[in-house]
Amino acid sequence: MKVLLIEDNSECADFIIQGLQQSSFQVIHSSDGLDGLFKSRTETYDIAIIDIMLPKLDGLAVIEEIRRAKIKTPIIVLSARDSVESKVKGLEIGADDYLSKPFSFSELLARIYALLRRSGDVTEPSVLCLEDLEMDLFGRRVTRAGKNLDLTALEFKLLEYLLRNKGRVVTKTTILEHVWEYGFDPKTNVVEAQVCRLREKLDKNFERKLLKTVRGFGYVLE
Repeated sequence: MKVLLIEDNSECADFIIQGLQQSSFQVIHSSDGLDGLFKSRTETYDIAIIDIMLPKLDGLAVIEEIRRAKIKTPIIVLSARDSVESKVKGLEIGADDYLSKPFSFSELLARIYALLRRSGDVTEPSVLCLEDLEMDLFGRRVTRAGKNLDLTALEFKLLEYLLRNKGRVVTKTTILEHVWEYGFDPKTNVVEAQVCRLREKLDKNFERKLLKTVRGFGYVLE
């Protein structure tokens, strides 16, 4: 799946790009409206994520030009403006969804999948698996070797992120960005504490240990 991201804030763009690439999306990034509009016309994308406040050409104008060119790519608007009028304007000119900053990556990803399902381009998996571990995303249920694991909402979210990246080492910083809210204080030790609690439920009563610490790098589920 190919995503066009038009976002001039480098920190926000890096946050989105990293998360989408880890979720197996190809991301084409533009940092201004004119270049973004050019890219929208020269390649085909499965979805576009467009910020409102852009240099050279603002996001609303970019969306208007995209729709005027009869390009039907689903569009998610990003903006620090959260007024009703701003949201209505974005949707009226052709956007399909609107997400106010700051936001969590998990919410953005959920909105992307919702738009792709609506357009018939993708079916999001309902179950994530690793060996004898199964996560039912719709039923919000996790089992290992057929035994139910009683997870909190945050533990479920953390395990989902690790399962989506199984076999890959994820750092404390990326976990903070994708499991907790965007902009969460990176100096906190909440990741270590939450991983410890999750490991207690996930591995303690099983001979095969799935959640591992890679010292100096992060964590991996394998």
